[in-house]
Amino acid sequence: TVRDIHGFRARQLEAGLSRKTVNNQLTVLRRCLMIAKEWDLLAHVPEIGWLKTAEPEFDFFDFVETDRLLAAAQREPQWHIVILTALRTGLRLGELRALRWQDVDLVARKIVVRQSAAKNDVGSPKSGHSREVDLGTEVTAALKTHRHLRGELVFCEADGRMHTENEMKHPLWRACKRAGLREIGWHTLRHTFASHLTMRCVPLKAVQELLGHSDIRVTMRYSHLTPNVRRDAVELLNTSSANSTAKAV
Repeated sequence: TVRDIHGFRARQLEAGLSRKTVNNQLTVLRRCLMIAKEWDLLAHVPEIGWLKTAEPEFDFFDFVETDRLLAAAQREPQWHIVILTALRTGLRLGELRALRWQDVDLVARKIVVRQSAAKNDVGSPKSGHSREVDLGTEVTAALKTHRHLRGELVFCEADGRMHTENEMKHPLWRACKRAGLREIGWHTLRHTFASHLTMRCVPLKAVQELLGHSDIRVTMRYSHLTPNVRRDAVELLNTSSANSTAKAV
């Protein structure tokens, strides 16, 4: 019942768990209840009362910092291409680790993200379904020069083995250190990709599709990076009115 769920939620908070963690648990609980209804074990799914949480903060590199990072990463060419791909596609760490050549089309200039790695397990992407990510000319050219015969994985060890999360952590830190930048994780490169698109006034719906967010509200956290978009939008009406007047004359 709803009362049971509220009691569970209160006990978890009293135990010291964060609101975000409790909401994650409620998500699992709701899925279990939905399956129970599908199996005719429940007549209906009780309402879940989600806890309000603060907007998560995220870090990203600006355009100048990104150029510095890429320049510093060139000292290790095999990792420069991974960092460049992360910055230009927004792939998650697990998606980079599990990316296969069969999922890369350098002629059509796109990647189809079909799988992701979590620790040593490979499964579906976080969203649960595949997505297409278009490739720019820079990363397309870099991937062409990166072609190898070590195995099916695009980014891998010399023997074709998948990189571990720990093995991928240190090359990024080394590049940051050489560039004189703060130490970051791979997810910051994903945030950087999204932030740069938003600052270039790419529609949030397109950013959502490229990132593979199932809910555009997750993508909306980048919207504050385009403070002039609304003002520029209404200015378009002035331009339209002027053009229409000129044509009428």
